[in-house]
Amino acid sequence: MWKWEVVWQVLPHILSGLVVTLEAVAGGMVLALILGLLWAVLRRSKQRWLSWSTWGVVEFIRSTPLLVQLFFVYFVMIDMVGRGLSPLMTGIVVLGVHYSCYTAEVYRAGLDGVAKGQWNAAKALNLTPWQTYRYVILPQAIPPILPNLGNYLIAMLKEAPLLSTITVLEVLNEAKIFGNEHYRYLEPLTIVGVLFIFLSLLAGLSVEWLRKRTAAMTS
Repeated sequence: MWKWEVVWQVLPHILSGLVVTLEAVAGGMVLALILGLLWAVLRRSKQRWLSWSTWGVVEFIRSTPLLVQLFFVYFVMIDMVGRGLSPLMTGIVVLGVHYSCYTAEVYRAGLDGVAKGQWNAAKALNLTPWQTYRYVILPQAIPPILPNLGNYLIAMLKEAPLLSTITVLEVLNEAKIFGNEHYRYLEPLTIVGVLFIFLSLLAGLSVEWLRKRTAAMTS
């Protein structure tokens, strides 16, 4: 039977875990956006060893499950180098690196979509590679791909509960701990499910608004 007194009792724990979840997603997405752009640029390098090694790293990370990566980094790599990272920071790093390999492909599509004449014009003006990307290519490449990048934000949000497996006190872990202590799982897990539905819908509406906004800007 549903008990509202349990809801009010568990709600502070759920909200505390929700803050941790949002911190992990925000940090992971920032890292994914930065690293993804770096991978995409390196993939375009004329140095074949650099472009091929970058391709190998990206494909390797994309081909292994996020859960396996979390376990390996937290239980193997950190034990080897020393526990310098907290579980939350480990989760942020793994989420960011994992999803950077997906955002890299989105960036690459955006860069390939820039007309070749723009690259030639930048070269004719004797711009450095940094100036070419900063002032010519990226302002044209990024707006059309913003909605696709937003889709990975939604995907990251839905996979954030995996961080509970490395003891991060995110929203699902808080619900499980409360359930274990009070032998009540209906209320905490239902609240968590409703929260994720709400956040996913909100993120989806934001991505749709961004899609329409960028379409209007580029038309």
